[in-house]
Amino acid sequence: MACRKKEVHTRRAAEPGGPYSQAVVYKDLIFISSQGAIDPETNQVMQDTIENETRMALDNIRIIMEAAGSSLQNVLQITAYLSDMREYGRFNSVYKDYFIRPKPARTCVQTKKMPFGLRVGLDAVGHV
Repeated sequence: MACRKKEVHTRRAAEPGGPYSQAVVYKDLIFISSQGAIDPETNQVMQDTIENETRMALDNIRIIMEAAGSSLQNVLQITAYLSDMREYGRFNSVYKDYFIRPKPARTCVQTKKMPFGLRVGLDAVGHV
């Protein structure tokens, strides 16, 4: 039996940097690949403050959710990858403004090195 997953792709969000989809929908769930501070207009990495990188990553997730016919309010779970856990509070100061209650479940881990020198990467699971 064939898997009925559907790729989600929008030019309004950052293009994938490798052989993977921006997101995949299966039944009523959307699985969004890790998003970082990559400007969707130029597809260039925007190394900046943790606050600005967090905004851009969350904006990319928002755009992909909307392309799938959903919204940030239907995000169920986020995994956050930070290159420096000392920036956790600054990351949260931006993150908290993107979601209303009930906020998504979340895991946050520090990773030694992220692609392109990014400070933050976010992947998400949501409802479509």
